[in-house]
Amino acid sequence: MRIDELLASGRPFLSLEFFPPKDRRLWPGFFDTVRALTPLNPLFCSVTYGAGGSTQHNTLEIGVRLKQEYGVEPLTHLTCVGASEARLRAFLGPLVENGVENVLALRGDPPRGESQFRPESDQFQHASDLVRFIVSEYPGVCIGVAGYPEKHPEARSMEEDLVFLKHKVEAGASFVITQLFFDNDIYFRFVDRARAIGIDVPIIPGVLPVQNLPALHRMLSFCGASIPQDFLEDLTRAHERYGDAGVRGLGLGYAMRQAADLLQKGAPGVHLYTLNKADACLEIGRHVAQYLGLGGER
Repeated sequence: MRIDELLASGRPFLSLEFFPPKDRRLWPGFFDTVRALTPLNPLFCSVTYGAGGSTQHNTLEIGVRLKQEYGVEPLTHLTCVGASEARLRAFLGPLVENGVENVLALRGDPPRGESQFRPESDQFQHASDLVRFIVSEYPGVCIGVAGYPEKHPEARSMEEDLVFLKHKVEAGASFVITQLFFDNDIYFRFVDRARAIGIDVPIIPGVLPVQNLPALHRMLSFCGASIPQDFLEDLTRAHERYGDAGVRGLGLGYAMRQAADLLQKGAPGVHLYTLNKADACLEIGRHVAQYLGLGGER
């Protein structure tokens, strides 16, 4: 089912993001995680797409399996990295033929070790180019795009970044999923500014349960997000005293409160960046469901 149709109900929801393992020998454990999280009744589950298309086939196959074997609505990522009409058709054709109706269109990140994105095709330089192609060639597909509450690291200003987001929506995107953030006020200000320039599609906040301090620093460095100083200091002390276990516990509690607060204050739902970790997401999902009375069959 199209995600824009699911969103039309207006009911608060949780959605999840998964990272397909490159090594197929790890797939049984990956699908164990998927199976463990299905009791959360996620509205949809996004499946990432490796740099340079390195896991393109995995994304396609896993997306189809989520739909057909687990009854989960997949949102498959698609990037401009290595994109061509032939390659996009090779991905989107089988996707549609197998009943997958949702794609997250992204420009993609620079290769590891490089600071700037260099498009390989004049035709597909921006996420908006992907959106226009999909709308034209696969009109039955629902398209989501990414939003940056603290602006994209390469944007010169927040105003410029919002204009680019508006271009993606005007090209045919039906909803926005945000990059991670840790201060909910930043998200709500971002939504207000987007609405002020005419972006009227649902804007879904992305929440990361912090699992590991070095990994957190790496993620913050490439996505441009900030973290409240007091939370960072607490995480640092927890890491020094208790290692990763202390960081996970603190990060879990913070994400629980953050997700519940977002929904209570009117966010349409919460998109959890799972890092393929079932336990943390189950705890967050159960907390939010109990707090707001969510759950039950969709």
